Amino acid sequence: MDVPRLDYALARTIGSALAPPGPALGRAEAAEVVAGLRAAAAASVAPVAAVTGLPEPGPDAPGARVVDRRTWVAANVGMVEATLTAALGAAPPAETLRQRGEAAVNAVELGGLLGALSSRVLGQFLPFGEPTALLLVAPNVARLERTLAVDRRDFRLWVCLHEQTHRFQFAAAPWLTGYLARQLRALVEAGEEKPPVRQWRPPASLLEALTTPAQRVVFDRVTAVMSLLEGYADVMMDRVGGAVVPSIAAIRARFEGHRDRVGLARVADRLLGLDLKLAQYRDGAAFCRAVIDAVGVEGLNAVYESSGLLPTMEEIHAPATWLARVHPARAGAGA
Repeated sequence: MDVPRLDYALARTIGSALAPPGPALGRAEAAEVVAGLRAAAAASVAPVAAVTGLPEPGPDAPGARVVDRRTWVAANVGMVEATLTAALGAAPPAETLRQRGEAAVNAVELGGLLGALSSRVLGQFLPFGEPTALLLVAPNVARLERTLAVDRRDFRLWVCLHEQTHRFQFAAAPWLTGYLARQLRALVEAGEEKPPVRQWRPPASLLEALTTPAQRVVFDRVTAVMSLLEGYADVMMDRVGGAVVPSIAAIRARFEGHRDRVGLARVADRLLGLDLKLAQYRDGAAFCRAVIDAVGVEGLNAVYESSGLLPTMEEIHAPATWLARVHPARAGAGA
């Protein structure tokens, strides 16, 4: 298997250079945002434990880091390196001119993507790397809370509830990082297979045009997992209710309106792959709500026991089939 080469230092440099400056904040304003996010991260732990029923991460688990856009870029380059190494092994050094060119081209692509995304991400849990990390991107939170005109304390806590839930998910399923690494390896190996000979026809989608049939099978597995993780976090951040986040209904309404932008913003989202991310939130949330209605949060939490209990893409869109497989005695309640 040919391990892709990537100049990680160049990717960090390019991504940092392309990351746009954050909103103009005075020193006191910036300090208030950082302090507020740190307080919100600490305050989010107990509500997440209460609504998910998942055990809290151990005392040695890294806490939240409040970062700027360039630090977020650097952290994600590090996660890409850790992920590829875990999945494929360390790439051999680039020795020939062709190999160095490959590493540079890959760095430009990665750095360009991260630079473009750096102004959009509010928070992120990085499951790969030593140590794992929960990042909160202060300038993006500050910009959006002003754009949406929401209660700042409530909004910061709401954002932290989502990212903290991801931290709980990976702590509850320590096998999950290994599973994702194996899927990445399978995706690369499937791309090296020669596709079957068939009569030519126009591809049904861009995904079909760019992948082999074997890769699409793996891609569906990964998409199902990501839909579950994102949808679960979205559901849980709202289940905490108004007792914890008093203006939660207004925040959700305004945030969804912002997600559903049209025009050039929607085109940009498609180019960056954010439309796929949005579909993961919504499809996964619908799956989680249906399962919770049938067997409760405890029944849904079976997904963290082993990879065999993860939903497939078909089950994400038809929760009753997952219920019939995992909770056959209780599946009728959710049919």
